[in-house]
Amino acid sequence: MKASRDTAPAPLARTAMAFVLAGGRGSRLMELTDRRAKPAVMFGGKSRIIDFALSNAMNSGIRRIAVATQYKAHSLIRHMQRGWNFLRPERNESFDILPASQRVSEHNWYMGTADAVHQNIDIIEDLAPRHIVLLAGDHVYKMDYEKMLAQHVDEGADVTVCCMAVPREEATGFGVMRVNGDGLIVDFVEKPADPPAIPGRPELALASMGIYVFETTYLIEQLKRDAADATSSHDFGKDIIPHIVAKGRAVAHRFERSCVRSTAEEAPYWRDVGTVDAYWEANIDLTDVVPGLDLYDRDWPIWSYAEITPPAKFVHDLDGRRGEAIASLVSGGCIVSGARARRSLLFTNVRLNSFSSVEGAVLLPQVTVGRAARLKNVVVDRGVQIPAGMVVGEDPVLDAQRFRRTDKGICLITQPMLDKLG
Repeated sequence: MKASRDTAPAPLARTAMAFVLAGGRGSRLMELTDRRAKPAVMFGGKSRIIDFALSNAMNSGIRRIAVATQYKAHSLIRHMQRGWNFLRPERNESFDILPASQRVSEHNWYMGTADAVHQNIDIIEDLAPRHIVLLAGDHVYKMDYEKMLAQHVDEGADVTVCCMAVPREEATGFGVMRVNGDGLIVDFVEKPADPPAIPGRPELALASMGIYVFETTYLIEQLKRDAADATSSHDFGKDIIPHIVAKGRAVAHRFERSCVRSTAEEAPYWRDVGTVDAYWEANIDLTDVVPGLDLYDRDWPIWSYAEITPPAKFVHDLDGRRGEAIASLVSGGCIVSGARARRSLLFTNVRLNSFSSVEGAVLLPQVTVGRAARLKNVVVDRGVQIPAGMVVGEDPVLDAQRFRRTDKGICLITQPMLDKLG
């Protein structure tokens, strides 16, 4: 039975808690996650991927946030301590970082996404939120969680699952659902080899975005039930959600209902930047005249740690040695010294030396490109020193021998790869 709300209810976000699952390795990003978890990977010039989920929570009005970490979490934890330490307990706000610490068992770290929440039930109960908004920390999007909370209450749901239509061939990496005419989820399968199509839309499947809303007391009941099940993998997509679909009331929330868009954004934007190709594409897309993701939207800012850097600088003005950037994003602290950047994204403190050129380049912080080097369609990891005269992106066979080259021709370059070249 659907619940009713008062005519002018208080924002539900005010009494909700955001619980962010940020422990994943993100192995499909290859060497980019050798030293950091996927949510800690840099994105968009100055942010990290996790900043999107955290900013959505803040902008939605949620002031109690917890982040569960596990895999190589040092850079992620350091980023959150620097950039997200402004929430104050005296204002009924909180920001808890929850590393896997064998709190329930001396032998078990987080054994699954549900177990990561189960091991922190005491912290949740101490804060006593009315609702839990469960989030993945590794996606890029803008969303107002208040609208999803409102639907959850209005529909009297046991769980509300945010979803969007994706091409069927891409749906094998998601939880896929079938929904009836009333918006109830009638079937849910995690990462199916043959995803069920949306009725009447055989080319599309309805995929879970890994965003869930629960009433806190109900969620705790389900977590305890699941923890006692020795056959469970203790995962939301594999265990918790299918159980509720079968036994309770699971409701679908369409992403387009709560996606935040500025006037410059034509379509709902959500990206799982979980592969080198997807990561490169999402960053390079930001160089478009009107990109799909508007990072300049002051009404829905993406909060992050603001590193203190000097302005970007462009020097030299001679033919063949002119500092310039075309259709590019250039962050603070960068020096483009007699070099050219075209359709590229330069993170903080990147240096391009004279006569060098980069095109379709995603250069993470503190990268230095040596004199007369040429880079095309690359992702260069933090702190890499590109030798003078090096050419990447013009000889596919040579590139594949030296670096990580994707099927789409994007080269990932790390310092250990260069060190092996001697």
